Amino acid sequence: MGKLEIKIGIKKIIKPILVYLGLYKGRSVFLNRTSDMDNVIRDSIWKRFIGTDQKFVFSKQSGESGRQRILIASTMGGYQHGVFLESALSAALTQRGAQVEILLCDAQMPACQLSKFSNAMPEQLVSPQPRCRKCLKNGKAIYEPLGLTIHYLGDYLSRQDRDDIQKIAEEVNLNDLRNYKPGGLAIGEHAYAGTLRYFARGDLNNEPEAKNVLRSYLCAGLIMARGLQNLLNTHHFDTAVFNHGLYVPMGINGEVCRSMGVKVVNWNPAYRKHCFIFSHGDTYHHTMISEPVETWKNIRWTPAIEKATGDYLKSRWSGSQDWIWFHDKPEENIDKITSQLGIDRAKPVVSLLTNVMWDAQLHYPSNAFPDMLDWIFETIRHFEKRSDLQLVIRVHPAEVSGLMPSRQFVMDEVSKAFPRLPNNVVMVGPQDQTSTYALAQISDAVLIYNTKTGIEVSSMGIPVIVAGEAWIRRKGFSTDADTREQYFDILASLPLGERLSKDKLDLAKKYAFHFFFRRMIELPFITPDASTGKMRLDLEKLDDLEPGHFPGLDTICEGILNSAPFVYQAEKTL
Repeated sequence: MGKLEIKIGIKKIIKPILVYLGLYKGRSVFLNRTSDMDNVIRDSIWKRFIGTDQKFVFSKQSGESGRQRILIASTMGGYQHGVFLESALSAALTQRGAQVEILLCDAQMPACQLSKFSNAMPEQLVSPQPRCRKCLKNGKAIYEPLGLTIHYLGDYLSRQDRDDIQKIAEEVNLNDLRNYKPGGLAIGEHAYAGTLRYFARGDLNNEPEAKNVLRSYLCAGLIMARGLQNLLNTHHFDTAVFNHGLYVPMGINGEVCRSMGVKVVNWNPAYRKHCFIFSHGDTYHHTMISEPVETWKNIRWTPAIEKATGDYLKSRWSGSQDWIWFHDKPEENIDKITSQLGIDRAKPVVSLLTNVMWDAQLHYPSNAFPDMLDWIFETIRHFEKRSDLQLVIRVHPAEVSGLMPSRQFVMDEVSKAFPRLPNNVVMVGPQDQTSTYALAQISDAVLIYNTKTGIEVSSMGIPVIVAGEAWIRRKGFSTDADTREQYFDILASLPLGERLSKDKLDLAKKYAFHFFFRRMIELPFITPDASTGKMRLDLEKLDDLEPGHFPGLDTICEGILNSAPFVYQAEKTL
């Protein structure tokens, strides 16, 4: 066994233990564990503001019959980023005349988005449990000072509901869970994706407890669906706002709300510091693909936008302007990289960029392959016959340095399929400090499945070939494959021997500006504490959340209340 294999093996054993003990420091400031919130909860900012602010008290009570009713479906009170952002939105929307109500889970679901293999063993996925009670306690501590109506999931589940759900969960065929859609709701797909996320794997092979965990997530999804249906049958809401839009419970929230005519707004933390991505109707994983090109292609390009975009894209190499990054000291020296990897600079290089296998595993009709591993294997087999080219597979660093380290590694899976790699194929492990961007610079083309890095690579003028559901698909500057046949026809045309045309490069830069500056909406008052890294709300007074103080917040509230696009007009500020 080589040194690299030993290092990865140690990480697979040690990292879950470190995460469990709270000693692992990933490359992110996002904190999901409820224990990280304790000090923040005791000094809740809303306790200091609400009660003394008579304007807010009045705004909660005035003109209630004609107001828009907004459900902030936080559900998971222990998700720090979620309750901080959504409690601030609750106050801001109330100040803008909406009637805002909250939904929290009160220890009803046996498993959820906060359940992870590193802090809850499969046998612990039952409800209620100590971690659930703490999650509920944190949610109540954040929201109760606002004085808004809080709905608890358990209040909308009868004994008959619970008996029905238990019976259904026991009878569903788990082998076909992904296609389980009772009443047209994709509960099975989200339960399966949630299980993959729990195990931090791209498949459930060799997981002896997989069926029990699948059953727990299915049961949780059914509980969420039935409870939310009963709530929406009892109370009318115009719009529901909640995180992500995937997995259990958030994916289930979206399925139910859409089916019952309630508008959906999803959000997710973005890469840039203090920024968030909002989307109408569905998770941004879907909406960013279908977003009309007209939304951004006619941006009036200026030297100021060019500089801001270029500066930020360069900062992505080290993550200096982000609150999610994966390398501390990336190696950018081309000569060192080629020497260490044994790359022949005289022969064209094609780079393949992977993504984390368990992340957002949903069905997309545009995928040319059933999953990422199949794509990787088939690509290696193709290049095995192309001795005129070199393939460099860059494994995503988040496999080992992300908030949820993977328990299934691309390198391991490739080693099983190819005990001996072709001579012209090189793999760069997730812990390797090689800069992905420097590697792209020496590539004739870059192959991706769904990594967001395709946006940045295209903006460098490097041709990108898309085989999965990447957001750059059909934006006019990538080469997209909808079928396996198309993909291999495209590979047969390599090497390209040229960079993107000026027109395509201009489009790529515009889209990068749109994605990183217009779709990522800044809320500077949500910030990590410099000393602890924990999130906090940096507000001086409640009036700060009123219209006109934070342009990003105004954009978000306008989107929620009036269905305006969640696009911040950043070009007007440069």
